[in-house]
Amino acid sequence: MRYFTVIYIFMLSLSAFAQDNQIAQKVSGTIVNDNNLLPIANANVININKVKGVVTNAKGFFELEVSVSDTLHISILGYQSLRVRVTNDWLKNGTAKIFLTEKAIALEEIVVKKYDLTGYLEIDSKLIPEKENFRYSISGLPAAYEAGESSPNAFTRVLGSIFNPADMLYNFFGNKPTELKRLKAMKKDDTVRNLLESKFDRETIAALLGVDKKEIAEILQRCNYSESFIQTANDLQIMDAISECYEQYKILKKN
Repeated sequence: MRYFTVIYIFMLSLSAFAQDNQIAQKVSGTIVNDNNLLPIANANVININKVKGVVTNAKGFFELEVSVSDTLHISILGYQSLRVRVTNDWLKNGTAKIFLTEKAIALEEIVVKKYDLTGYLEIDSKLIPEKENFRYSISGLPAAYEAGESSPNAFTRVLGSIFNPADMLYNFFGNKPTELKRLKAMKKDDTVRNLLESKFDRETIAALLGVDKKEIAEILQRCNYSESFIQTANDLQIMDAISECYEQYKILKKN
């Protein structure tokens, strides 16, 4: 009996060692333009599963810690983003060449409207639209983004989703516990944090959370964030807003 116990412990040790080796594996790659085959520098490569990221050097080269079946999200301004699955062949060979395609950027017409002010404060104050922005304490900003007191609806809408299985927040928070746990991990990685702080397209955060970009706006609306915040905040602030709403949801559900 003791003999079999020793063998069992030995096999467990080998299994744990193999898993550690798998976690510690790294792959490298070179990202190039698929048209002229020139290397693409400063491209962001993020391991969605481990929430770790790197940036390609001047030669388009990167190296990143991965495991089999991890998904890498590759993005850079002016190119179509790409998701690449880590395979056994890639791990065996150690390196790969990845091609990105340039995308055409069509500039939409922007109309700038001015307020027809009269010069009289009493009249002009009524001409300027007034928005009710309740949320504040959004990280990454030197001052409050949305000043004012918290909206009463912010609490009741999140609370209401707990008792309504058809509610959007109930489905989102209940079906994506793993993805939502990544929110805190995202801020620990400098590459991921800096990338989110510089982006406004919701593409990277949608990939990390496994949702459609349109769903992000709906989630924030259900969490009672104002339209102006949803439209103008950077991806890091959007991530913080979803994280804050999720933490509130967990506390309410627990109680």
